[in-house]
Amino acid sequence: KHVACEVPAVTTLKEAWDVINTAERTQRHCMMLENCVYDFFELTTLNMAQQGLFGDVLSAKGAYIHNLEPFWKYYEGNWRLKFNQENRGDVYATHGLGPACWVLNIHRGDRMEYLTSMDVPATSIPRFMKKELGVENPVVKNGEMTQTLIKTALGKTIYLEHNVASYRPYDRMYQVIGTDGFANKYPNEGYALRPTEQNLKAVPNHEDLKSHDYVSDATRDELMKKYQHPIQKEIAEKAKKVGGHGGMDFIMDYRLIYCMRNGLPLDMDVYDLAEWSVIGDLTRLSLEHQSAPVAFPDFTRGAWKRIKGLQLHFAK
Repeated sequence: KHVACEVPAVTTLKEAWDVINTAERTQRHCMMLENCVYDFFELTTLNMAQQGLFGDVLSAKGAYIHNLEPFWKYYEGNWRLKFNQENRGDVYATHGLGPACWVLNIHRGDRMEYLTSMDVPATSIPRFMKKELGVENPVVKNGEMTQTLIKTALGKTIYLEHNVASYRPYDRMYQVIGTDGFANKYPNEGYALRPTEQNLKAVPNHEDLKSHDYVSDATRDELMKKYQHPIQKEIAEKAKKVGGHGGMDFIMDYRLIYCMRNGLPLDMDVYDLAEWSVIGDLTRLSLEHQSAPVAFPDFTRGAWKRIKGLQLHFAK
């Protein structure tokens, strides 16, 4: 049977290869239910990038920054706290990495080649365990924050950050950096585009940096309307009414069923599942070896070179 599973779908390199080999041998889909690629800003920005609005996209950023201290007690059997206590690395990367990989066409003309990671000492979780759970001198393997840089085969970069411990506003950081434009989701959604030829003739003034600012809110709204992704045009209003993380869960489920019913390739394949999930294992290896570069396996076995860009399919 075809399979859809929660994130992260695997936690080790061996598990990733096992899933890929099984999917290839049985010719069955195995899709990870990564919802954040379907959020409204991410889909619109993806369409802008694919239409060339940002020029050549050179880099992207993603993160999972979510203070989980108010929630630790409510996970069954304390499983999530224990997972961060027992594992080191970016253990929950898919929400930030997925949209970044899509906009950079990862394994669709480019691939992640290697990464290097750094972290900082765990502070908040040990303090919580002592204060709230009565654990004396708790040992927590995962750092307070893990930061990772990924280099692609085409020389582009992805920045990732994981922090579920510090007192910070929720942030998935989504940024897209291109030669002609920039997109930023948090804390405020905005776009910055290369000035027109007329504006370029103005004499620069280092005391006035408005020319380097985001476009106005009105222009941003016009751009988001103009570049609304075809998926959004089809289902956005219903998704907002139904809800599920603002509607992106609904869009994710809808697209899975839509593609299956119409015999289309799924938006996310088993190679996305593997690449996005093994970040935890690869960052652990880097951290355990003084932030040494760690190579990504080529889960596609070279097929990434034959696909020219991400394409989301629709029935005719």
